[in-house]
Amino acid sequence: MRLQLSPELEAFREEMRTFFTTQVPQEIRDHVAAHRELDKEDYVRAQQVLNAAGLAVPHWPVEWGGRDWTPLQRHIWREEMQLACVPEPLAFNASMIGPVLAAFGSQEQKERFLPKTANLDIWWCQGFSEPDAGSDLASLRTTAVRDGDDWVVNGQKTWTTLGQHADWIFCLVRTDPTAEKKQRGISMLVFPMDSPGVTLRPIELIDGGFEVNEVFFEDVRVPAENLVGEENRGWDYAKFLLGNERVGIARIGATKRLLVQAKEHARAITVDGRSLLDDPFMAARIAELENELVALELTALRVVADSAGGKQNPASSVLKLRGSELQQAATELVVDIAGPLSLASFADEGSDVPDWARAATPHYLNYRKVSIYGGSNEVQRTIIAGSILGL
Repeated sequence: MRLQLSPELEAFREEMRTFFTTQVPQEIRDHVAAHRELDKEDYVRAQQVLNAAGLAVPHWPVEWGGRDWTPLQRHIWREEMQLACVPEPLAFNASMIGPVLAAFGSQEQKERFLPKTANLDIWWCQGFSEPDAGSDLASLRTTAVRDGDDWVVNGQKTWTTLGQHADWIFCLVRTDPTAEKKQRGISMLVFPMDSPGVTLRPIELIDGGFEVNEVFFEDVRVPAENLVGEENRGWDYAKFLLGNERVGIARIGATKRLLVQAKEHARAITVDGRSLLDDPFMAARIAELENELVALELTALRVVADSAGGKQNPASSVLKLRGSELQQAATELVVDIAGPLSLASFADEGSDVPDWARAATPHYLNYRKVSIYGGSNEVQRTIIAGSILGL
């Protein structure tokens, strides 16, 4: 099944496809296709190519680099980017703090940060989760106390993705510990990662990578003008931010691409003299995933269409929930196709096992995270039950 587009939208899709496959450096796209880790320079190069063409932050206000596109055009833009193996604009910049600053920041903050945020001249990281405040984010304990013209921040954040590359952090802090509800009394501050009193420690993941970190704050002084929006309104801004994050978190185009690759790998593997792709159980498994992906894409179009003007559709939780499940199912499929070859990821270099099979298990293990970040799937089910089903 394929969604039918108008001739104008087909032309738009072709324009996006041509740009992504001809203007973004091929070596970067090859790294993405092979599920190899990108370095900071790769992310920056790719995003600056997009930004120079006005394609890095099309969902932002036009005055700050956005495009006056329809929701469907934005969907096509994202899908074609993923299908072309182009690194998406850094989510912390493009989908998180950028829209928050555009909607709630002061004029000075917008002028100071938004152009550099779009061009990745500033690399942002997210200071939300804490050791005792992950899915229950409102229980955060990091504090900020006003001292003259500064806020003084103390506490700890964890699972700070790519914090080792970051120049600045947007951080939720408790500014009123006496608030009646724990969701109140929270504010959002932004400050440099090299501020005195900030310490970053890497965390090794199950796949052997180091993409997340712990961050400690000890008497970190943050200028008062670095408060985003109003004091004690940080929970509202966090909900706005997470709603934006969940719309893109389904990664439908990337899962489509992975399923195409899975079929190619299955076609190349023979079992008892026939292609694995000809096995009826394997064929049915792949077809089921493809059908589920079409259903998710239709849901994504409805969510994006109903999220105009800053209004967040609670159905974005469905995207996060089902999108993460399908991403995990696709990575598991590739491991099963590789079979014993997937164990080669733990072997010495130099084996004759194909690169895709060597990457299968680390990729699968890394994607255990997608049902946790952006609000765990358990939390999404609670949101769906209350906000959509009225339970």
